[in-house]
Amino acid sequence: MEEKKTVSTVKRVGGYLHRVVPIHDSTGKVMNYVLKPLMVEFRPRDLMQIIVGASILAVPVAFTEETWHLGTKLPTVNILMLSAVSILFIAFFVYFNFYRFIFKGHVFEYCKRVFAIYLFSLLIVGLILTIIQKCPWGSDNLLALRRIFIVAFPASMSAAVSDILK
Repeated sequence: MEEKKTVSTVKRVGGYLHRVVPIHDSTGKVMNYVLKPLMVEFRPRDLMQIIVGASILAVPVAFTEETWHLGTKLPTVNILMLSAVSILFIAFFVYFNFYRFIFKGHVFEYCKRVFAIYLFSLLIVGLILTIIQKCPWGSDNLLALRRIFIVAFPASMSAAVSDILK
């Protein structure tokens, strides 16, 4: 017996995009449909998940004295490489978990999600380090930024992971 190829379509259901996959019986007749949510649109709830996710690892890492000292001792080029690796990890993680099969047509949403994860991770880390007075704004802005970029590495990873939870 020849197997019929299943063709899925993308439809908006309840305001969200879903992949609609038909389920066929042995005769090839469509019995039912399966809805698989497509998480390609960046929504406010995703932003909240990113903020909470970034906080999950930003809090314990920001409170370690090793991180504060690393900000003073690590060369700037290493901190920039750490930042680039962070963005690269986020980009790969987001691509393979959200956009792998539907990247075409969603490039802007992909870039927006990757940028938002890293930017909001930086903001959360900056806020936490400022509150605990480990960002010496005004007296040593470069040190403040260096500490933020160091702590943002694990924070952005946890933000990306929490963004996938639905």
